[in-house]
Amino acid sequence: MTDTILKPDICVIGAGSGGLSVAAAAAAFGVSVVLVEKGRMGGDCLNYGCVPSKAMIAAGKRAAAMRGASAFGIADVEPKVDFKAVNRHVQDVIAAIAPNDSVERFTALGVHVIRAQARFTGPRTVVAGDTEIRARRFVVATGSSPMVPPIPGLDGVDFLTNETIFDLTRRPSRLIVIGGGPIGIELAQAHRRLGSEVTVVEALSALGKDDPEAAAPVLERLRGEGVVIRENTTVARVERRGKTGVRVFVETQDGAEPIDGSHLLVATGRAANVDGLGLDEAGIAHDKKGVKVDAKLRTTNRRVYAIGDVAGGLQFTHVAGYHAGLVIRALLFRLPARENRAILPRVTYTDPELAQVGMTEAEAIKSGGRIRILRWPYAENDRAQAERQTTGFIKLMADRRGRLLGVTIVGANAGEMINLWALILSKKLRLRDVAAYVPPYPTMSEIGKRAAITYFSGAARKPMVRRLIAVLRLFG
Repeated sequence: MTDTILKPDICVIGAGSGGLSVAAAAAAFGVSVVLVEKGRMGGDCLNYGCVPSKAMIAAGKRAAAMRGASAFGIADVEPKVDFKAVNRHVQDVIAAIAPNDSVERFTALGVHVIRAQARFTGPRTVVAGDTEIRARRFVVATGSSPMVPPIPGLDGVDFLTNETIFDLTRRPSRLIVIGGGPIGIELAQAHRRLGSEVTVVEALSALGKDDPEAAAPVLERLRGEGVVIRENTTVARVERRGKTGVRVFVETQDGAEPIDGSHLLVATGRAANVDGLGLDEAGIAHDKKGVKVDAKLRTTNRRVYAIGDVAGGLQFTHVAGYHAGLVIRALLFRLPARENRAILPRVTYTDPELAQVGMTEAEAIKSGGRIRILRWPYAENDRAQAERQTTGFIKLMADRRGRLLGVTIVGANAGEMINLWALILSKKLRLRDVAAYVPPYPTMSEIGKRAAITYFSGAARKPMVRRLIAVLRLFG
């Protein structure tokens, strides 16, 4: 039995990036909002994902720079890594950002925050603790959690996920990572740079969802730094080794073998958080991938929207924020808002970084028609040469009329450079527009314009163009 009944305009379930954005925006326009969160404010990104991982990657990057300083005439130094201090750095970064997502801040914004598990009891009601919420509209933004595969013996050993690995204050001496996707590869490189021996086990291809040409220099760099990457290798079972160690039995084309480690990280993907929400009672269709939504992010219950990871699409913080903006447009202003995944960028924050927006080369070719693939290497960029960051390239996919279809960048600062290309795609600009803009010199982003210009290089050899120039010369 509930003690309190609330009747807000909007009820948001989940205080991650997307949920917080909806709640803050609605409150800013004077709309009554109830925000329900059973765990930590800020969700996965702040506490277990983007923020701590990038803080650890930054620490690893500093260590790698010390080891490679001789390229600039400075003596190489093997850094003394204080892993406890690295952990403190990670926690300090979380603590610095946490006030932006705190209960106190959102209460001050006018949001009614309830710290409890939310559960639908019907199409129009949610119960959270001793409170019943009868909102006009609901937004489910419960995110996702690490997916743990059914590996024999896994339940009998201590293993880490992205939700627990940042609690370590002692450096893993031998880290085994199951999963060669972005999370596994990012954390593998960071830990290797901080002094751990690291082995990655991937059943298929590491970074297999990315353009293989772009993934290749990333994996080559990791292997060059000492990360062992075992592709096309399945995990048969795991068992405890000694008091704290772990032994992973793998199977390859050459047979079975054990891999011993001090710590085990499971990074095999993420599962949408739908359990315990009472979605069936609310008439909300869902499956293992998450809540089923239409292009407007509305569920099968027209009073309920779902955004971010739980909506079953791309699982990135910026996607959740994008979804939040679409839902606010629909809820507050009755404006048309449809998800366009073609404009959503994604980045793997390794060194070198790997960024993509729009179609990959394979997707562009599969789409049919005459496709132009335009490239420019970092090695032919003056800034990249000055900073010894010459690994990588940009690749533009365009149609025969110069309309941009997709962009892949692998190299230094790729995650920053992809911003411009996401804007270009969202505004449906053409390569002639890119060729017309003036980037400052020397910057690495010049590689994009250089690649775009190659689209027009063939025009200089066309007889008609040459005849036109000859005629124009007659006029002085």
